[in-house]
Amino acid sequence: MKRYLKFLIPLFIFLGLAGFLAAGLTLNPREVPSPLINKPAPQFALTRLDNPGITIKRADMLGKVWMLNVWASWCVACREEHALLVEFSKNKLLPIYGLNYKDERMAGMTWLSRLGNPYDASLFDQDGRVGIDWGVYGVPETFIVDREGVVRYKQIGPLTPEVLRDQIEPLVRRLNG
Repeated sequence: MKRYLKFLIPLFIFLGLAGFLAAGLTLNPREVPSPLINKPAPQFALTRLDNPGITIKRADMLGKVWMLNVWASWCVACREEHALLVEFSKNKLLPIYGLNYKDERMAGMTWLSRLGNPYDASLFDQDGRVGIDWGVYGVPETFIVDREGVVRYKQIGPLTPEVLRDQIEPLVRRLNG
């Protein structure tokens, strides 16, 4: 009997590990759960990218559903989503705020003047500290925040027409309803 156990135990361990691997391969890497979902958005107070004399704080956003789009002029994927974001901003479904992440102020302003500016305002996070508070580990990332300041959605990577149509627009309508 011991002889069979020598073969069965490693077989069961292998099958268990193979099962975990197979399950992991079916997951969407863009759907990384965020610890911020259904929690209050982090506090922040940052100057506007285009005007360092104006500071915008989390408290200024209370009472409205809004989008925070984390971007940088050096980010290739941000360029991919930017035209879509500019087009989406025209429907005025919600205010869109940018978080210019680990960038240079002039580079960010030049980028927006060349490619279009979809943002009601873009906040300047040169050292990335506010981005870290939001759990950003790459750009672009997009968040939807409700009227009470609670994060309701996080998109990792570039926005797509499908994500806007199937996830963000219905969520914003529900939160505004």
